[in-house]
Amino acid sequence: MKELKPIRNEKDYMSALAEISPFVDKEPKKGSKEADRFELLLMLIEAYEAKHYSIDPPDPVEAIKFRMEQAGLKPKDLQPMIGGLNRVYEILNRKRPLTLKMIWKLHSMLGIPADSLIKQDDELHPA
Repeated sequence: MKELKPIRNEKDYMSALAEISPFVDKEPKKGSKEADRFELLLMLIEAYEAKHYSIDPPDPVEAIKFRMEQAGLKPKDLQPMIGGLNRVYEILNRKRPLTLKMIWKLHSMLGIPADSLIKQDDELHPA
């Protein structure tokens, strides 16, 4: 068995993936040396992927529209979280930014992750 080492490049990453692949369908018995190695390899792979393949949160308006589609909501259904229907349309058409109160309500009432809602418009479309 090879010595475990940090994943520093794509070659190391591919090697770790190849080593872990047999365990994906059939995890080793808990408490075994194989299980410990599997867990350590998973941690190394996850750390490498987080650093090199991170996924940015979606655009706030797209996150809202996605949740609306998932839940079958119409713009009028957002009024308790955003305000009057005209304000809902301003948000959906990017004419007005979300306020902290709106973000909190959308998060707590619709379960939209807060980090998806707090991204500023200038972060999304740099000049």
